[in-house]
Amino acid sequence: MLTNYVYKLRPKITQSDKMDGWLDMLRSTYNWSLADRIAQYNQQFIQGDYCDLRTRGEACPLTCFVSKNGASGEPWKETKVDKDGKLKNPRRSAGDIQITGLPELKKARPWFGAIDSTVLQQNVKRLDTAYKNFFSARRCANEGRGFPKFKNRSNFTSFTYQMGVKVQGNKIYLPKLGWMRFFNSRVIAGCFTIKAATIRKRQDGWYVSIRIEDKTIPDYVSKPLDEINSILGCDLGITKLVHLSDRHQINNPKFSTNNKAKRTLKIRQRRVSRKVKGSKNRKKAVKKLGRFHKKITDKRVAYQWDVANKIVSRKVDAIALEDLNISGMLKRCKVKIDENTGRFLKNGQSRKKGLNRAISDASWSDLILKIQYLAAKQGKVVIKINPKHSSQECRNCGHIDKSNRDGEKFICTECGYHEHADIGAAKTIRDRGLEIVRGDSAKLAARQLNAQKVSPRSMSLRGEFGNLSNQDIKAVKS
Repeated sequence: MLTNYVYKLRPKITQSDKMDGWLDMLRSTYNWSLADRIAQYNQQFIQGDYCDLRTRGEACPLTCFVSKNGASGEPWKETKVDKDGKLKNPRRSAGDIQITGLPELKKARPWFGAIDSTVLQQNVKRLDTAYKNFFSARRCANEGRGFPKFKNRSNFTSFTYQMGVKVQGNKIYLPKLGWMRFFNSRVIAGCFTIKAATIRKRQDGWYVSIRIEDKTIPDYVSKPLDEINSILGCDLGITKLVHLSDRHQINNPKFSTNNKAKRTLKIRQRRVSRKVKGSKNRKKAVKKLGRFHKKITDKRVAYQWDVANKIVSRKVDAIALEDLNISGMLKRCKVKIDENTGRFLKNGQSRKKGLNRAISDASWSDLILKIQYLAAKQGKVVIKINPKHSSQECRNCGHIDKSNRDGEKFICTECGYHEHADIGAAKTIRDRGLEIVRGDSAKLAARQLNAQKVSPRSMSLRGEFGNLSNQDIKAVKS
């Protein structure tokens, strides 16, 4: 079993300055490696290769580190012989070539020798992971992960040790940094072994995330689909954070979009903008603003763990969640241009800006990850459901119409079935999860059950007044 424990470090001033210098050097190495790979691609696949007259071999028009005739020399590994007596000459990846060239980097720039070797290697592997995520996202048609980007000080704040880390009481040993105190808020059992450690700089100090493993403890095993008897449907929202199919609703505190938080953020951001760029006072103001953002994040994370525990602790075998494309929901509206005058027209982006902030504040993706983690620990299954028309589909007759929903109210324009819109959506998600587990018979059974629950009052209204709009029905009911 693999797990991570996070602690806050208490480094000395010299150790803190040393780690700051490491981040600067590692960031420059990361950006150089990324630029080298981009240059290699341009030379090999865009500019084209040529034949070297001296070596009579294929060569690139320019040279870069990971090219076929670059500074690393031969890109092929040493020739080996397999069991059948045949020669093996496997091709090395770009990451292997760049890791092999790290000793040359230390010779050319001796100050890189102060960084632990495993930290430098993991820095290159970090770029490899970014490339793999990009190509896997392209194969799966997932727009969430783009091409690797160059890093700056704001988005490059961590480095990883692969070995050599030791923990004794409230002290941790980090190679090339020495022993360092930390707040031992969670004791590591003696049966666990340390596999890696990631050092991360945040607004209020340094943190370490220790990855530990115990091979004697088996991994968590979820139930197979044929053993699932009950499913809990979850509909994510903004007015309420989660609506459950058992009619329970979980509030959304809106940590960064409430009036008090917005006013504080506005004041502190204004103080930053009034300071001279590059001055010490501006850095102090930026640090104070960052601490407030971190405070909001910590509150949100703690609340999400509480919400995830409430959802997973319910007596069900599986949890059905919406498969949302959150990055697509946060995209800007398309630009509208007047064909006659060429001027820009209103496209609703000013109104959507507030919605985007509310979605970002709710942080649905992080909540889904926490639910998946806790569900796996308890052996429960998490099923991703397509949420299309979940809040517009009638659970009684299956009629789908945009006019069925009016805010939080749902009244079917076809049969008169009415219910809370978001709770009905959660029930629809639950039924779709049952369809995956049991088949189409679950949806038919759910509709037959809901047909008995249609309000006679709403049915009489539909029969009396025909297909009225939701606003008209509201006026008649009042």
